[in-house]
Amino acid sequence: MSPATVLQPGATIGILGGGQLGRMLALAAARLGLHCHVYAADADSPAFDVVQKWICAPYDDRERLAAFADAVDLITYEFENVPAETANFLAARRIVLPDPAVLARTQDRLIEKTFIADLAIATAPFAAVGSLSELAAAVDAIGLPAVLKTRRLGYDGKGQAMIAAGGDPLRAWEALGRAPTILEGFVPFEREISVIVARSRDGQLQSFDVAENEHRDHILKVSRVPAAITPDVAAQADDIAARIAKAFGFVGVLAVEMFVVHDGSGTSVLVNEIAPRVHNSGHWTLDGCTVSQFEQHIRAVAGWPLAVPVRWADVEMINLIGDEVNDYARWLGVTGAAVHLYGKSEARPGRKMGHVTRMFHRRR
Repeated sequence: MSPATVLQPGATIGILGGGQLGRMLALAAARLGLHCHVYAADADSPAFDVVQKWICAPYDDRERLAAFADAVDLITYEFENVPAETANFLAARRIVLPDPAVLARTQDRLIEKTFIADLAIATAPFAAVGSLSELAAAVDAIGLPAVLKTRRLGYDGKGQAMIAAGGDPLRAWEALGRAPTILEGFVPFEREISVIVARSRDGQLQSFDVAENEHRDHILKVSRVPAAITPDVAAQADDIAARIAKAFGFVGVLAVEMFVVHDGSGTSVLVNEIAPRVHNSGHWTLDGCTVSQFEQHIRAVAGWPLAVPVRWADVEMINLIGDEVNDYARWLGVTGAAVHLYGKSEARPGRKMGHVTRMFHRRR
């Protein structure tokens, strides 16, 4: 990539997607003297509130997409379900980072899992399911309990069905509309962790401290840093995230969600999912670190050097989900707490409305 494409202050970054991640990316860019122009299909997108320019149109509206490309210097995205055709259309007109080819791999769970396994990185056992015969073969190979997941468009527990030991695989598949799916063996994990890693255009890597994550109803509720893991496990997790970022040729911030498992031979790490973007489990970096995941992403795609992340304190990030946002005021007086509200108009069940970052003590 030519040095001429390195952005200068005053340049404009286009962001595909207008959710809270896009909102926080735009705020981080503004602090660095960069402008953002948001393209999103939802008229109620919270990122629109913090930028001067935005387009609300479907992701297949080529006329509006072309106008968007003409108005920006470079394009990135805040969610991985951007239609591949949209990303490729824009990539023919402007630099799109991360590369749209990464989207193609991470939008399909089977392709993603196969990619990870080909790197000799451990995952739960998995098998493709696209027919009754494949469902039966997958259950025979993997056993139960297991989790059946749609190959595409799943997040926050959507598009998943747990099959208990002795359960009915066909009923689970029918509940998912007999869509193309992937059957994954159930992992009896000790804890869930994630690594947020940034990779620059020239291949520089910087990882944030490993977060330990707690989910409720399949939605991330709490992230804690540092994770309650040994230095060896943390090193394993960091190495896995770095290997994946390098294999992708990734530019930007990447999240790798993992399970910590223990068996008779010791403790190891399995990869659960990849998110080719800034991630909920990295929100603690906004207040608990010298650089946030959002600024790090903007630096990477702009062609700027990455910062070295230094954590200020032990940190806990708590998501405000649905009606919990109505209780935001009680956090305003809590020492060491920072409140982030996303400006969403409707507090629906399961919807992430904001988060609170709590910092506890300075590191020694």
